[in-house]
Amino acid sequence: MKSEKMSVNDPAGKYPQPPFPKQDQSPPGKESALIPKADHGEKSYKGSDKLKGKKAIITGGDSGIGRAVAIAFAREGADVLISYLDDSEDEDARVTADFVRDAGRKAVLIKGDIKEQAHCQKIIDSAIAEFGGIDILVNNAAFQMARKNIQEITAEEWDRTFQTNITAMFYLCRAAEPHLKPGSSIINTTSVNAYSPSEQLLPYAATKGAIQNFSANLSQILLMNGKGIRVNSVAPGPIWTPLIPSTISNHTQFGKDTPMGRAGQPAEVAPAYVFLASEDASYVAGATIPVTGGRITI
Repeated sequence: MKSEKMSVNDPAGKYPQPPFPKQDQSPPGKESALIPKADHGEKSYKGSDKLKGKKAIITGGDSGIGRAVAIAFAREGADVLISYLDDSEDEDARVTADFVRDAGRKAVLIKGDIKEQAHCQKIIDSAIAEFGGIDILVNNAAFQMARKNIQEITAEEWDRTFQTNITAMFYLCRAAEPHLKPGSSIINTTSVNAYSPSEQLLPYAATKGAIQNFSANLSQILLMNGKGIRVNSVAPGPIWTPLIPSTISNHTQFGKDTPMGRAGQPAEVAPAYVFLASEDASYVAGATIPVTGGRITI
């Protein structure tokens, strides 16, 4: 891999570059089966009390970007509710919860399908019951499948993608808003696909464009209504997570099309969420932070 020939100070050589081994996983994938292993900041992230005493919800918090954000939030002093889908993710969720607890913070696990409005309400109610409040809502869970053409996309898959990626976001924001005090933060995960959509990810890319608009619009509404709640987005580029080999057939070259020539790691995305959740970003609202390995988002 090229990274072996580069200085670790060069961002292009900091992590493995493609080609990655061909691997078969069923969606949404498992961290334990990922080759090479992803870096979530387990050994590197050091907190400085940026989120001391805060209470956070992270959907899709069991693995990938969600795990990295959970680790970073906990080490910055936040309690974390980790929302995840089903039994196949139990192991990943438990590992993430252990990292949160090792940081001295409270971890709560909530399993279920966020496509269901009642479950979204349960997530919010559980955070209130367990933490006594909510300061940060991270809408990170997503579904995608790579398809060669529109005929391969079923109506059911289209609906599932929109219900998971954008409708659930509406449910959660609507349920959380009455409990969010001035200074609270909502952070939504969009994607570089909102700017440069992949020809293989039509439903997914469409939802990421919708998230971009939803986040900016909701930010205006909440601030102009005097709620004092900041809404922002993070737009990751190609990030190496279990979702990739489980949904993209040509994942051996994943990330090669970036100027850095490699996929990003979850640990490289998490600091953007910490910034947006913290007082450092008190004047940042309706914005999107791209973490794309140099891929253009203008």
